[in-house]
Amino acid sequence: MLNNIRIVLVGTSHPGNIGSVARAMKTMGLSKLYLAEPRVEPDGQSIALAAGAADILKDAVTVESFDKAIEDCSLVVATSARSRTLDWPVLEPREAGEKLVEEGRNHEVAIVFGRENHGLTNEELQKCHYHVVIPANPDYSSLNLAQAVQIVCYETRMAMLNATREPQEIAEYPLQKDQERFFEHLESTLSNTGFIIKNHPGQIMTKLRRLFTRARIEAPEMNILRGILTSIDKATKKDQ
Repeated sequence: MLNNIRIVLVGTSHPGNIGSVARAMKTMGLSKLYLAEPRVEPDGQSIALAAGAADILKDAVTVESFDKAIEDCSLVVATSARSRTLDWPVLEPREAGEKLVEEGRNHEVAIVFGRENHGLTNEELQKCHYHVVIPANPDYSSLNLAQAVQIVCYETRMAMLNATREPQEIAEYPLQKDQERFFEHLESTLSNTGFIIKNHPGQIMTKLRRLFTRARIEAPEMNILRGILTSIDKATKKDQ
């Protein structure tokens, strides 16, 4: 179950943090580390702070973008401070661990951690199915990157240990890259019909993303929706 779970660090700027994250991962049995748009590469300090988890650093996958790090995942969970401006489905670490383990039985899944100084952008957060918020002391909620990774990895390991040994049948969800194609198709169709103004989609697409993300559309359902959009496209062309 844990083999399909990847830890994604976005825009990491301190090599020591990469090593500390590798250590946090290995103690909980996770081994897949992705570095998206890293500002630094693992170095001697990373290896020193990994404290025996240098193999995680050696096998780490570096990709040029956030999208590339998650494109083949069916479930993406982002760590985030609770936001008043972005109303998105929120999980606590224990719930996140359970969902990652459940879907990680059969698919690649990701837990994403943002930049040390300002986390993930709203655009990046909107590409994730859930946001996980660690319920730390509200008067002092300062967790460093490795501490946050350790908490989520611990809850993920506990979920794995508590899971039944019999494989459970779970729904087939589309990969992240297929979901992005759907949203691009949806925006294009709505622009062509005049429902949204091309080049000025406003908050409509954000709200539609939130709607479909919250619903967790399954792969066959998304295929139906893509078929509906295609039929609308054809009808729109005939009317022109």
